Amino acid sequence: MNEQLVSMITQLVMEKMEGESAADSPKETATPIEKPKETLIKFYETADTRRPDETLITPEAPNDSLIKLYNNASHRQQPSYVPSYDEPTDRTAAITTFQFEEDNISESVQAARKHTPARIGVGRAGTRPKTKTWLKFRLDHAAAVDAVYGEVTEDLLNQLNVFQVTTRVTDKEEYITRPDLGRRLSDESKALIQEKCRKNPQVQIIMSNGLSASAIEANVQDVYLALQQSLRNLNIDIGTTFYIDKGRVALMDEIGELLQAEVVVYLIGERPGLVSAESMSAYICYQPRFGTVEADRMVVSNIHKGGIPPLEAGAYLGTVVEKILQYKASGVGLVAKES
Repeated sequence: MNEQLVSMITQLVMEKMEGESAADSPKETATPIEKPKETLIKFYETADTRRPDETLITPEAPNDSLIKLYNNASHRQQPSYVPSYDEPTDRTAAITTFQFEEDNISESVQAARKHTPARIGVGRAGTRPKTKTWLKFRLDHAAAVDAVYGEVTEDLLNQLNVFQVTTRVTDKEEYITRPDLGRRLSDESKALIQEKCRKNPQVQIIMSNGLSASAIEANVQDVYLALQQSLRNLNIDIGTTFYIDKGRVALMDEIGELLQAEVVVYLIGERPGLVSAESMSAYICYQPRFGTVEADRMVVSNIHKGGIPPLEAGAYLGTVVEKILQYKASGVGLVAKES
């Protein structure tokens, strides 16, 4: 057989077999192309390219971006301040004084606060007082303690030209716990008074720190000088003034017995409070003796810069003494005779 013919037949058979095998094989299915997911951060060239309906966070697409950056003037970071070499280096911010905020206080409370120094309408922070109120309370309490435990200086006594005597009290603790010892003079003091003081004066003025040395330091000089001037203008005789350390009010009875004074004026420091630790009182009594009752005493209290001015109190005491000498009575007895 011709070799060329065999080769042609073999080639035709092979091509036919390849065509049948291609027809029997399954056809390939088309794979859908997934839409790429949106990135977490989107960049746009300008703000105009942003779609109007686009939001930063969309609830319909939980995988949507939480942060999107836009090249817009409103979202640009502000440039940091760079100091210039021409600017002064000591430039500082203005210092302002700290002030406590005022609470809304009713008109009735505001009106009451104008007529009293008491702590009303101060407010609170929860169940506690406010810091400003608490610090002011601690300050006033410390001033009261200093007034009780303080002492009158020697310089003041020298300026007033008075000598000093003592009671039977030995120290401050005993003075506070034993008032009876502050009502009696020590034996040495009684001898010193009889030696230096003039007997039978019309008015005997005495001073004592009592429960507030601060009151004597702040007020007694003005009160004493004004009282002296007032009594001299009224032609009233004044005895020898002296100072008593740790004295009580009823001590004026023993002094009245010793000097046989017609009227005793006792300038003494008051018990300090949380409003003022410098308040002084003036007790006046006609012929005080052992057994004198409290109803026979008179008192002018609250003598300090926030109460009765010291100079005014001294001048007023002179008129009170004049009235006592005129009616020969004090306290309840003076009121009864006047009426």
